[in-house]
Amino acid sequence: MHKRIEFYTKDVIEKHIVLEDIDPVTFYGVNNSHLQMLRSLYPKLRIMARDNIIRVLGDEEEMCVFEASIERMRRHVLKFNVISDEDIHDIANGQQANAEASKDVVTYSISGKPIKSRSANQQCLIDAYNDNDMVFAVGPAGTGKTYLSIALAVKALKEKAVKKIILSRPAVEAGEKLGFLPGDMKDKIDPYLQPLYDALEDMIPQARLQDMMEKRIIQIAPLAFMRGRTLSDAVVILDEAQNTSTAQIRMFLTRMGWNTKMIITGDLTQVDLPKGQKSGLREALEVLRGIDGIGIVNLTGKDIVRHKLVTSIVKAYERMEKREINEQVG
Repeated sequence: MHKRIEFYTKDVIEKHIVLEDIDPVTFYGVNNSHLQMLRSLYPKLRIMARDNIIRVLGDEEEMCVFEASIERMRRHVLKFNVISDEDIHDIANGQQANAEASKDVVTYSISGKPIKSRSANQQCLIDAYNDNDMVFAVGPAGTGKTYLSIALAVKALKEKAVKKIILSRPAVEAGEKLGFLPGDMKDKIDPYLQPLYDALEDMIPQARLQDMMEKRIIQIAPLAFMRGRTLSDAVVILDEAQNTSTAQIRMFLTRMGWNTKMIITGDLTQVDLPKGQKSGLREALEVLRGIDGIGIVNLTGKDIVRHKLVTSIVKAYERMEKREINEQVG
């Protein structure tokens, strides 16, 4: 919600409207173009803005209409991440904004593009998330399991269903190779977490994302940093879980607190653990299958949403693996 502060004088009323949960730069538009449009739509009011505070002076009745419009515009930006001149015009005139809306949309990118399932199994992931507190999403690279999981987390945060998002990955090379990289631990670990940053940056405006990370509303950390924590009021995502040991994934799964959803993603064809060490993800799928409240979704090459060549590459490697298995059996 936005907050307001009122000041009264003999002839006019003054209000300070505080925009919350959105990037004011997006709201005001490039070179304050949206702000200029608001001034033209409400000529009886004097409208000024600084940071996330809109200061308005004028007639009380006109002020009430303006305040209601600002709240609708704020909600529009919160949902779609963008607002156009046409949207502002429609909202100010009491009409429905023309932005694309659909019950199937999970959330919207920073450009306003709808993010939703693009295959039957991706929809199964969304349904499993809605029906369970813990979901395993397993499939090859490019099936959208990480991106869609983060979109579900962003939606929950925007709707205030949770208070924070926690994203984690195992750093399987956190020993010798990382030791040779320059910088402190954050500099060494960040390359492993970059895919998570990339997805978030596609869904949350940069300034807003930075603010949420500084306030720890969104947290990104290596799996080792989860030890000893109880994770409540959050959507918690463990990415690349095929690279966890049995002890690591067990530690992670038992961090679950009240009002928490967990999504565990992984690709069992890309295990980077030392030879002979069993993937914690593979074992968890065997141990936890059939437990109420835990959903398991298997994505396949048919769900790949990257460049069409990715599908061909995945299929080529699958054929090679089948040949090798047949040769071993023969």
